Amino acid sequence: MRTPPIHGRGAPSSAVPTRFGLAVREDDGDWLDAREDVDGPERKLRTTVTEEFPKTVMSFNRSPDIPFDRSLNAYRGCEHGCVYCYARPSHAFHDLSPGLDFETTLFAKPKAAEILRKTFAGRGYVPRPLAMGTNTDPYQPIERDYRITRAVLELCLEVRHPVTITTKSARVLDDLDLLAELARHRLTAVGISVTSLDPHLSGLLEPRASAPAKRLATLGKLVAAGVPAHVSVAPVIPSITDEFMEGIIERAGALGVPSASWIMVRLPHEVAPLFREWLEAHFPDRAGKVMSIIRDVRGGKDNDARFFTRMKPQGVWADLIRTRFRLACKRAGMERVALELDCSQFRPPARDGQLALF
Repeated sequence: MRTPPIHGRGAPSSAVPTRFGLAVREDDGDWLDAREDVDGPERKLRTTVTEEFPKTVMSFNRSPDIPFDRSLNAYRGCEHGCVYCYARPSHAFHDLSPGLDFETTLFAKPKAAEILRKTFAGRGYVPRPLAMGTNTDPYQPIERDYRITRAVLELCLEVRHPVTITTKSARVLDDLDLLAELARHRLTAVGISVTSLDPHLSGLLEPRASAPAKRLATLGKLVAAGVPAHVSVAPVIPSITDEFMEGIIERAGALGVPSASWIMVRLPHEVAPLFREWLEAHFPDRAGKVMSIIRDVRGGKDNDARFFTRMKPQGVWADLIRTRFRLACKRAGMERVALELDCSQFRPPARDGQLALF
């Protein structure tokens, strides 16, 4: 039976099979026909936030497929609700659903900046660009209240530590003052992901992220403020969003955005069945075609998790999108630029309240 979509949420349900065999409960029976008569109208699904206080907040990686070796995620779970989000499976580690729980049961790290300060003060710490927004969005709606991302940026500016931002939210402009000052010292770059130019489609794919027009306008404001900005057409979903690729690049180029990139949709672990459920709910007429193309570029699988190939789709469809992207960038006067941030200005904060002598 097709799962009806839930207004304002990306995942159709929480009933997503997981690797860990989490219990799944499904309502059944004739009584469902009279549920509203007995219980009243169904209550709106609310977002809850739990504060957590880990000992460390910076994660390190040795992946050959990504251009950074350290990252910080101020939040776990993401209210943007992007149905394709590759971070969803991380919620299963906590006995929570990668489906609706991922976008409604959130965790915040209010002391992240204080913990990060201790890491920066550690003996032998060597600075490299710190990536934010690699797993969950640093500017999702709850940042408005918690301001964790802003506190981290303030610390990075204080100690002159390079930091990069990836987001789908116009809320990044709340910190334009800090980003402009960081940029003046060659300490930051901001990437904004734009998946389509259709606000209705974006509302289905990523229901609580900023509308496409707002993201593009945000890119323009970042450029005007002197902040290195980058547009990421990510993810590209064949037969769903790929038609917008050229338009996104053209508009970003017209705003003065100097570089662009694209990423084919990835469906690791629980994301694959969740995405198929979403397709059946919103695009049943082309669900089979979409999954067929995805499997074609991933070697016959829903996902390719291998190093060196997971970020490089193969085959005719991938080559076609790659060619379209290259030509669109050429017409827009854009190119893939690897911005080098300055790590030489870093000045470690004092350790344990004492001034450092050496």
